[in-house]
Amino acid sequence: MSLQMVTVANNVALIQPGFSLMNFDGQVFFFGQKGWPKRSCPTGVFHFDVKHNHLKLKPTIFSKDSCYLPPLRYPATCTFKGNLESEKYQYIIHGGKTPNNELSDKIYVMSIVCKSNKKVTFRCTEKDLVGDVPEARYGHSIDVVYSRGKSVGVLFGGRSYMPSTQRTTEKWNSVADCLPHVFLVDFEFGCATSYVLPELQDGLSFHVSIAKNDTVYILGGHSLASNIRPANLYRIKVDLPLGSPAVNCTVLSGGISVSSAILTQTNNDEFVIVGGYQLENQKRMVCNIVSLEDNKIKICEMETPDWTPDIKHSKIWFGNNMGKGTVFLGIPGDNKQAVSEAFYFYLLKCCDDDVSEDQKTITNSQTSTEDPGDSTPFEDSEEFCFSAEANSFDGDDEFDTYNEDDEEDESVTGYWITCCATCDVDINTWVPFYSTELNKPAMIYCSHGDGHWVHAQCMDLAERTLIHLSEGSNKYYCNEHVQIARTLQTPKRALPLKKPPMKSVRKKGSGKVLTPAKKSFFRRLFD
Repeated sequence: MSLQMVTVANNVALIQPGFSLMNFDGQVFFFGQKGWPKRSCPTGVFHFDVKHNHLKLKPTIFSKDSCYLPPLRYPATCTFKGNLESEKYQYIIHGGKTPNNELSDKIYVMSIVCKSNKKVTFRCTEKDLVGDVPEARYGHSIDVVYSRGKSVGVLFGGRSYMPSTQRTTEKWNSVADCLPHVFLVDFEFGCATSYVLPELQDGLSFHVSIAKNDTVYILGGHSLASNIRPANLYRIKVDLPLGSPAVNCTVLSGGISVSSAILTQTNNDEFVIVGGYQLENQKRMVCNIVSLEDNKIKICEMETPDWTPDIKHSKIWFGNNMGKGTVFLGIPGDNKQAVSEAFYFYLLKCCDDDVSEDQKTITNSQTSTEDPGDSTPFEDSEEFCFSAEANSFDGDDEFDTYNEDDEEDESVTGYWITCCATCDVDINTWVPFYSTELNKPAMIYCSHGDGHWVHAQCMDLAERTLIHLSEGSNKYYCNEHVQIARTLQTPKRALPLKKPPMKSVRKKGSGKVLTPAKKSFFRRLFD
């Protein structure tokens, strides 16, 4: 095993915990970017080009008949072939979190329709399901098994939001374990069927799954209900006769306690488990070899890589499988230094030999990074923000230019700041308040001093007032500074008072008009 540091040439701010990597014929593609896709790369899928330990993210394009694919974090992914004789295979994507923390219950099918020079065109289609449709979730697994010349998807585990009747404003984004049901999904006809197996008692998420032929193995995982990582090892066997499918589960010994581990395949019958957590505040530094032979599974410890001090002392790590025995890892940078990277990235190569493509498309695994925002602070990868500056793509590459300035990095724009002493806007519990809000809270600029931004909701602004202020050019002062602004405001210039016209006075017996001055003169004269 070899560990090498990777430098990221551009767009490092797009990489976040929970991303996915797809390997099509040796080419790796990145999916699950930070934030919503922008016009520079509306697909949100990038070519993950690593050469000489140097990474570049290059935009890809979709065919005209493709559907929209939102950037999903912590989805379940696997490869799929219609049958064993088929040469082309596809990626199945189910569930995951959108940038505004909504959970998806949709299934997307990704395939390559055109490859010319360096450009790749994808087709993305959405698969409608009927029957026992799995609820929206993330941190689960989906694998494909083959039996009697037919294939079916096996979906298990994950987390979902609490029922709407139990959700409150304070705990709007609270999650719970999904029920430990096994779902069989027919990708051809879009039928889903749920199975309750007595051996599966507790819900699990961020587990490891390995599929071979008609069998799926489930290892480890994390249970929110009991907050443990049991050393479970389950074997789920699926038989697909002409009638109804038969599903049975067997509890095996020799499991390991781990969550959020990454699985990569080194040869036809061997896999390597890397990373993850064995306790809520302790990373799992040990690696394991998983061997599948003669319908048996064997898990053994292997020689660990020479982890760097940064990796050893970091509280969290995340990554994904690049295929062919290679794992992409990320850890937070050292924020104690004056100048430091937001994240450091590494390539861990677990083997030197290439994996057979045919076998790789049959045996799949769920590789994910646990979303610790729902479990422990030590696994909270989302509290670290990418703020490193990125360069644009090289002009000589045959890809559309991507400008990261189009990306609204929340670590820069500060939508989730504490705007005032009474601010209660939190990224984990926030829900849209105004009709104009979608995935970020509405903010307004306070003109006091050097100026600062505040949340409109924290200022108790009515929606009509907010719209009026956004359309006009009037200065706004927040609740804290509005009194100061009023005392310092220059009073309006008062208009000069108009003197009333003088009344004319006639002397009795005279046709002349006497002014007040003459009236006074004559009064003194006659007196």
